[in-house]
Amino acid sequence: MNGAIALDRIRIVLSRTSHPGNIGAAARAMKTMGLGCLWLVRPASFPDPVAEARASGAGDLLASARVVDSLAEALEGTNLSAAVTARRRERSVPVRNAREAAPELVSFAAQGEVALVFGNETSGLTNEEVGLCSMPVTIPANPAFSSLNLGAAVQLLCYELRMAALDPVAPAEPLPDLAAFEEVEGFHRHLERAMTVSGFYDPANPKRLLQRVRRLFGRIRLEKEEVNILRGIISALERKAE
Repeated sequence: MNGAIALDRIRIVLSRTSHPGNIGAAARAMKTMGLGCLWLVRPASFPDPVAEARASGAGDLLASARVVDSLAEALEGTNLSAAVTARRRERSVPVRNAREAAPELVSFAAQGEVALVFGNETSGLTNEEVGLCSMPVTIPANPAFSSLNLGAAVQLLCYELRMAALDPVAPAEPLPDLAAFEEVEGFHRHLERAMTVSGFYDPANPKRLLQRVRRLFGRIRLEKEEVNILRGIISALERKAE
C-alpha cells in the first residue's frame, strides 16, 4: 500500500486538550510528517488564535479538524485504535512502545481507518478512554524524567508512523478482518443488557465487572465473525430465558 495513503487513514485524536497552543503544535507536528486527519474531543478552547499561531503553517489541519463530544464518537469507523499512555493497568493488554506500534497501525490502515489517541496534558487518558482503544502505546522516555509535552509526543509518534509507512513490512500472516469500533461497542452493550436482565450484573452495585469484561475481550482483537458469533450466542440465551 502507498505510504501516503496509509498516513491519510490514520486519525490523530486529542482528548480534552486544555491549552489551545498544544492543538496548534500537534497540527504542525502532524503536517511535517504527512498526516492530515485531526480529531478533537471536547477541547477547552477551539477554534482559538493561539492554536492558529502555534500551527505555524498547518492552519489547514485546524480548519478541517473534527470536533466531537466523546472519544467514542472520534473512534467511530475505525478498525484499530492505539491509546498513548504511561498508565499501567493491571490485567491489561500488552503495551507496545511507539516504534513497535507504528508498523502495526500502518498495516491495518490498509483495511480502513485507524486512530492514535492522546489524552489531556495534565492527567492523560482515563482508564475508560484507554479501555475504548485496541492497544496501549507508550513512549520509552527517561524514567527519571518522563514528562513530554503534547506537541512533542505527537511529533514523536507521527515520525514513527511516517518511517513505518515509507518502509512498510509485510505482515508474516494475513491480517484478520477486525470488527469495527461500533461493532465491538455494540457487542459490549448487548452483553451488558443480557447480564443485567439475567441478574448476573447489578447496575446499582457495579464494582469493576464491566471494566474487567472489557479488558478480557480487549486482550484479543475481536474479528467481525467472532462478534457475530458472540452476539448470536447471547441472543439465543436470551430467547431461551423468555
